[in-house]
Amino acid sequence: MNAFAFATPQFVTEYDNDGRLDDYSRTVIRAVERASPSVVGIEVEGERGRGTGSGFIATPDGFVVTNSHVVHGARAIEVAALDGQRYTATLVGDDPDSDLAVLRIGGDGLAALAFAGARAVQPGQLVIALGNPYGLQCTVTAGVVSALGRTLRSQSGRLIDNVVQTDAALNPGNSGGPLVDGTGALVGVNTAIVASAQGICFSIAATTAARVAALLIRDGRVVRAFLGISGTDVAIPRFLQRLRGLVQPTGVLVQGVEAASPASISGLQDGDVIVTLGEKPVCGIDDLHRLLTDYEIGMPCAITVLRRNEFLTRIVLPTEARPRVLN
Repeated sequence: MNAFAFATPQFVTEYDNDGRLDDYSRTVIRAVERASPSVVGIEVEGERGRGTGSGFIATPDGFVVTNSHVVHGARAIEVAALDGQRYTATLVGDDPDSDLAVLRIGGDGLAALAFAGARAVQPGQLVIALGNPYGLQCTVTAGVVSALGRTLRSQSGRLIDNVVQTDAALNPGNSGGPLVDGTGALVGVNTAIVASAQGICFSIAATTAARVAALLIRDGRVVRAFLGISGTDVAIPRFLQRLRGLVQPTGVLVQGVEAASPASISGLQDGDVIVTLGEKPVCGIDDLHRLLTDYEIGMPCAITVLRRNEFLTRIVLPTEARPRVLN
């Protein structure tokens, strides 16, 4: 399903005819002009009272992307657009594992934000964050991409991959708002800050947001594979690494196997150390989660384990993971 338009917007507005603005200012102004009509404020009513956040219109027919932690568990959701329009929103889908959610509001021909897609994002590149911190509508901050490929742990415990680090200032209420490039196209969804630091902020990459949002629109959820084990990272003895030609120094120590689970049916036992899944190395529990997220449910998969200094291969049939319940 291709729910999003990956495009570079074209600008026709003429600015600064007398040349008083510098190139940086003109770039930011144009990006904000392009992106701001798509930015929305989100107000939620939940078990813990009222809360606020940000989001953006992703499609002209009213699908809105925001963070899962903004709307998770909400009893009522209201969306406020830049033009003053207010909408009652319904929750289409919520994925705590990626901290993304999709809402639906009424309307047609709405101002949808262009996604930058797979276009290269580079450290040092100008980026602009838009949102509603502390309820201050369509606040703009600017900075640069500080780093790419960061990981961030979601509230569900899974790692979010491909996270963009930026120094564009984020504050409470910015969550779910867009991080855009100099053309006004989405490069990330603002999601977190390091509270004890200055200028260390994180956004979920636009490519991740597009993939997850499309699944939520289509299915209302993101389906992930499940083995049925509990485990922890553990070191693999060096002589066994050399014996097997392993590329990684660690694996996943199985500490519990659920009855009648795929792992139990395949013969996995407490004390086994998982080293590969589908011929791909498993360095730790986060690697295992990542591989299972991408693995097709119901397809047989070879899993290699270390059991009492012996390497064994078992065939496992991953099933659908049960939805996570967050407090």
